[in-house]
Amino acid sequence: MTKGKSSGFDRAPQCAYLRPMILLGIETSCDETAAALVADDRRVLAEAVLSQLAEHQPYGGVVPEIAARSHLDHLDTLIRRVMAEAHLGFSDLAGIAATGGPGLIGGVMVGVMTGKAIAAVAERPFLAVNHLEGHALTARLTHDVRFPFLLLLVSGGHCQLLLVSGVGRYRRLGTTIDDTAGEAFDKAAKLLGLGYPGGPALERAAAGGDDARIPLPRPMLGRPGADFSFSGLKTALRHRLAEMKGEAPPQAIADLAAAFQQAVIDCLADRTANALEMAKDAAPVTALVVAGGVAANAGLRRRLEQVASAGGLPLVAPPARYCTDNAAMIAWAGVERLRLGLTDRMDFAPRPRWPLDPTAKPGARA
Repeated sequence: MTKGKSSGFDRAPQCAYLRPMILLGIETSCDETAAALVADDRRVLAEAVLSQLAEHQPYGGVVPEIAARSHLDHLDTLIRRVMAEAHLGFSDLAGIAATGGPGLIGGVMVGVMTGKAIAAVAERPFLAVNHLEGHALTARLTHDVRFPFLLLLVSGGHCQLLLVSGVGRYRRLGTTIDDTAGEAFDKAAKLLGLGYPGGPALERAAAGGDDARIPLPRPMLGRPGADFSFSGLKTALRHRLAEMKGEAPPQAIADLAAAFQQAVIDCLADRTANALEMAKDAAPVTALVVAGGVAANAGLRRRLEQVASAGGLPLVAPPARYCTDNAAMIAWAGVERLRLGLTDRMDFAPRPRWPLDPTAKPGARA
């Protein structure tokens, strides 16, 4: 194999495997331990996800040390489970793909070291997958979307709009300048006493509320460009709560949840509409794709369908289980990279930060 000097990967011979080409995917970037087997004909042969929700719930958020220990305790068991379910051995695999970043570095290290060990023993290629690329390519696993497409990647750790022109070819059109949408939902849920994880809790509360009764701002709405800002919205929510002087009644909490959710959705839709125009100037995009944990929000999906329709495009939203962190998306990204002959060396170092667009301006939140 020849060394890819500029990008730090090896280039393996293309088309070196008979169909179906099957990859093991490993995901340990945050608070879910996951393993999956995916074939290059888009079949998910087996998958397992272990949530750490109960371990982190008492703290109101993810504790990195607890997350890393849990990955270490459970990852081997999940890998054995999916291999047994698919009736496969490691020698049946074309490669092993593990999240190499970005994420909580302790957890990423667990996944990377496990993936390297299996690759070494089985004498198979190792692929270090960018977690964000896993999200970006999920729509090609679930819906066979053609390049190029516009991606709204929206989760607890990331909020950005990207023109996706191919594997490893990403142009960032917008990002958040402070909080992500997922962070905003979590912090709002905490202010409202709705519990953790905040996004689903706030969506449930909002279902019983009136989103027009309590006015909240829409940061950046109507401005040029595609950047986001949610910090001011969170501050406005805190002020509305303070104005109630004491414990807010349940209906007021529901109304605030609905108002906050709608404000976030309005901001995401406005910025996405701008990005669609920016993307069309660069390339004839095939679809608007939404991915990441916040993409599971039903109200957001409905609004983005309107945005996509107005732009003459379909909205592609993967099933909810593939919006949150999972290993099937990592295995599929590995398939996409291995098809191109791209593999990684055994000296790959896990990365806590790993932007999809390294040319994007520094200083902005990824």
